Amino acid sequence: MDVYQTEEQQVEAIKSFWKENGTAVIAGLALGFAGFIGFNYYKDAQLASEVATSDAYQTIMESAGKEEALFSANANKFITENKDSSYASLTALALAKEASSHKDWPQVAIHLTTAIENATNPGIKAIASIRLARVQIQLEQYTEALATLSVTLPESFKSAIEEAKGDAYFKQGKAERARTAYQVALDVEGQENNRALQMKLNDLAQLSTIAK
Repeated sequence: MDVYQTEEQQVEAIKSFWKENGTAVIAGLALGFAGFIGFNYYKDAQLASEVATSDAYQTIMESAGKEEALFSANANKFITENKDSSYASLTALALAKEASSHKDWPQVAIHLTTAIENATNPGIKAIASIRLARVQIQLEQYTEALATLSVTLPESFKSAIEEAKGDAYFKQGKAERARTAYQVALDVEGQENNRALQMKLNDLAQLSTIAK
């Protein structure tokens, strides 16, 4: 099961933006308010801290997929020390992906929960929540998956959220609820953009016909 197909580009976009522009954005803010008394020192210290965190994050990511034990230890230590940074959630997502390569779904769920708890960005929280719900479905934790998706998340993720809800309802044997969720997801995204979802809806209709 690959829970990283639909949102991976969004995470990469966030990481790329901050890697390429994060320092410049923070520096720009510092320069814009340089006239205030004492502000230069504060912003310089803040900028230095942000740059150090970014550099530490990049160093850890470079070891991902190479030295697994070292990566895991350093990543967990980084999360503990940088809970107020968006990099903490991104690091937890990376740990989840590493665990998924071994199909260790319970451990994946733990890392995704950490990502959600430390998320400072609504988009990252939504990505982690959808992934966690999919993993919970894989673990046959359907009620938990629906609870994970019941929180308020950005509207732009509605299609993915409703599709995951549909999967959970289908596994529970709740065909009507599954059909409704799939249809909402399809209405949001459009049939031409998600043929796999349309197939789920069609298969559900065929099953209903056979059942009759």
